[in-house]
Amino acid sequence: MGGYLLIAVGLINLRYQSGQSGVVGHSATIIIPGALLLVSTWVSSLVKLLDLRPTKVAVLILGIALVAYAVLN
Repeated sequence: MGGYLLIAVGLINLRYQSGQSGVVGHSATIIIPGALLLVSTWVSSLVKLLDLRPTKVAVLILGIALVAYAVLN
C-alpha cells in the first residue's frame, strides 16, 4: 500500500503544482520510489527481503520522508 500511496501523492503533487518550475523532478522523486516498491512486491526474491524487519523500518522511514517532502514542497 505504501507504493500506491507514493505514486498517488506524487501524481497529486504533479497536478497541483503544475505551474511551478521543476515540478516534474519533484514529483518523480516521489513517484519512482513508489513504483520501485510496488514492482518489488512482484519479485519473489525481493519479497523475502521486504519481509525482514530492518527493511520494513527503512521503507517506512523513507515513505514518511517522501510524503513529508511532497507536503512541504
